[in-house]
Amino acid sequence: MSPTGYREYRAPGLACAWTAALPPGAGPFVQRVVPDGCVDLIWSDAGVLVAGPDTGPVPATMRPGEAMVAVRFRPGTAPPALGVPADAIRDGRVPLRDLWGAEADRLAETVAAAGDRRAALVAAVRERMGPPDPLVPAVVPALARGSVRDAADELGIGERQLRRRSLAAFGYGPKTLQRVLRFQRALALVRAGASQAEAAYAAGYADQAHFAHEVRDLAGEPVRNLL
Repeated sequence: MSPTGYREYRAPGLACAWTAALPPGAGPFVQRVVPDGCVDLIWSDAGVLVAGPDTGPVPATMRPGEAMVAVRFRPGTAPPALGVPADAIRDGRVPLRDLWGAEADRLAETVAAAGDRRAALVAAVRERMGPPDPLVPAVVPALARGSVRDAADELGIGERQLRRRSLAAFGYGPKTLQRVLRFQRALALVRAGASQAEAAYAAGYADQAHFAHEVRDLAGEPVRNLL
């Protein structure tokens, strides 16, 4: 466990909710955040921030005494709640006030005053959630099975339309989305005990060297250091 005591919790309709806090006597802590296709909505005493989706590693610094409560949207599901397409916040750390105006301030105050801040944030976000682009549930498995062209054919749309709708829903074009999700699948397999070669093959990489190259490109460091 990191010094922040980071913990994830189940949250219906979301990837998860999470909390983190750094004790007042600790030193600053920097966490390397790597691409996962998700968007996070993060409350702290400083306000509410929207994070991601990322295309590369991003250092996230916590200060002594700081506490965070957040929700994480599944890939492709954030735009209806946030009110903007996902590519508008790609690689960004955006104050929620820029998207919601004064409603973001009311949310920050509600969470700050709540006895259970995590539950308050989850409830408020779920009230804003609407159905994603109907293509979203099919895009991820289609890209896991084949090329972008194969996915477009399977979905019954052209590659140009797939790219446009993928950018709006996920923040990435389909090729980048495919890379990010394959990267996360391989990491999950390694964390579960698979060798790097086994994980590379199962996730769809050409070989272990291909996997290692993609990890350096997307995470900025070797697999061993990242884990």
